[in-house]
Amino acid sequence: MAEAAPTAHEAPFRTPRLGEPAIPFRVRTTMGERNLADYRGRWLLLFSHPADFTPVCTSEFIAFARAHGRFRALSCELLGLSVDSLFAHLAWVRSIEAELSVTIPFPIAEDISMAMARAYGMIHPGDASTATVRGSFLIDPAGVIRMLAYYPMTTGRSIEELLRTLSALQESDASGVSTPADWKPGEEGVLPPPLTVQDAEARKAGGAPAWYYQPQAGAKR
Repeated sequence: MAEAAPTAHEAPFRTPRLGEPAIPFRVRTTMGERNLADYRGRWLLLFSHPADFTPVCTSEFIAFARAHGRFRALSCELLGLSVDSLFAHLAWVRSIEAELSVTIPFPIAEDISMAMARAYGMIHPGDASTATVRGSFLIDPAGVIRMLAYYPMTTGRSIEELLRTLSALQESDASGVSTPADWKPGEEGVLPPPLTVQDAEARKAGGAPAWYYQPQAGAKR
């Protein structure tokens, strides 16, 4: 079956890649206009949700709101986004506060044209609807994408895992160590693998459990 070429208003689907500069944006949000440059010098967690006034999305926004201070402590701002209108966002935020007693302390961006959703791969080509999947993007202070993840519409994200990943990236930047499976802040990291036979032998002779596996304390905080 032939596929229609994208129109001038419909950019082709593309998934961003780790290590690439984040795609610039300028959006209207529940807290005023925001653009990518506003976040230079800080981390940004940009995340999309399928639709306002839905149960899983509501649970996520409550969890993000409760963890907002923890993200801020790690110099990370939050920016939510969906293809709903700004007016729908405002009504939803007010409803969450009125009915569930939770204030949403971060902005939610509208993307009615779906330009940002397409640029960041938030709408997947095989999906029958225009709702965004649960995309999450950690963008570092230099504007580079350091983590991305997509969850299906039926599955809520783990806020704890996003916080852990943010801490792990900051640890690696600060100390040069990598973080092993299930690492948590304060635990040991691991050194990158040796690149020469001599380095491998020296590492094993120095007491490493294996020449390719050497635990190492991280940066002093």
